[in-house]
Amino acid sequence: MFLLPRRSVLALAAVIDVAVHAKQRPVAAKSLAARHGLPPRHLETLLQELVRAKILKGVRGPLGGYLLARERRRISIADIVAAAERPGGADEAADRTGELVAKVIAPAIGAASAGFFEKIGHVSVHDLCVRTGTEGFYRDSAAADDFHI
Repeated sequence: MFLLPRRSVLALAAVIDVAVHAKQRPVAAKSLAARHGLPPRHLETLLQELVRAKILKGVRGPLGGYLLARERRRISIADIVAAAERPGGADEAADRTGELVAKVIAPAIGAASAGFFEKIGHVSVHDLCVRTGTEGFYRDSAAADDFHI
């Protein structure tokens, strides 16, 4: 069971994929979507959120796609989750559910969430890229490379 919404997990997968595959040229949304079994249009809105958060950089043109916007050691999992989850949705729903949620449940969940985000703030994209190598993913790409300009 994941503690993160599917959108956040997908954002993590997309950023790790870009970090591993964008060596000489940007990763196209189409190839990224194909590797993760998603329609490109579904993934494109998420990728644009990551660009707005300055986690990814979009490159236009026929050979365009996505690159990391900064070193993968400087992008935490918490950064990616924050970009993937727009503010408002869950909190607004909790506000309408009543006093029990507002005074008892929301503070308890909030405290747990704060601890969770503090922990994932210490895990970087680099850490997960290294793990892709030890787990045998993307054997054709060198997971040890870092940010390229």
